[in-house]
Amino acid sequence: MEVLDNQQTGSPTMSVGDWVLTIFLTSLPLIGIILLFVWAFGDNQKEDRANWSKATLIWFAIGIVFGFIFLVFFGGIALLSQLD
Repeated sequence: MEVLDNQQTGSPTMSVGDWVLTIFLTSLPLIGIILLFVWAFGDNQKEDRANWSKATLIWFAIGIVFGFIFLVFFGGIALLSQLD
């Protein structure tokens, strides 16, 4: 895999202030999720932010899947203990 400079790809690097604002906005309920989808799949987005948004959405999906598995597992155990 070849590493490219941002000058070669044409997208500017995000500053610390950009990252602070990005992380703050994604911490807001509902607005953050909407912005993650906009940044991940929208046009004319900074490449750094788009890749970070895609990775964050992947981690959210993994968390939801694991949460569902734990809910089914421990919910089943709790239900079985109620039957005794």
